[in-house]
Amino acid sequence: MLSRSSCVVCDPHHPTGLHVSFSTTPDGASIAAWTASAAWQGFEGIVHGGVIATLLDEAMSKAVAASGVAALTAELRVRYRHHVAAGERLVIKGRIVEQTRRLIRAEAELATEDGESRAQGWAVFLPPSKS
Repeated sequence: MLSRSSCVVCDPHHPTGLHVSFSTTPDGASIAAWTASAAWQGFEGIVHGGVIATLLDEAMSKAVAASGVAALTAELRVRYRHHVAAGERLVIKGRIVEQTRRLIRAEAELATEDGESRAQGWAVFLPPSKS
């Protein structure tokens, strides 16, 4: 298993990572600011959709971890609202919307600093299977 410090999204020392620093709000949500680099583009000047999905997944995962539950993403759905331009400064927020004994549902949003939505994500998290 990889160590926590090897996270491609949040490890500040990962040589090719996104270097996103999340914090937790008083209500348990995760939040971070991130500037989209041209290194993450798919089409020229536009950040790759897979990177956007990864950011949304990580925001939700951080909210789940902040709740004290160990769980893994079992299902992820993303709605792309508007392209993300390279160089654009963004805010990523994730939160739990439902928690039962067996699963956690979460949602996330990637938006500009002035609140214009770029993408939204929804996920189901389950505890890791015992193997």
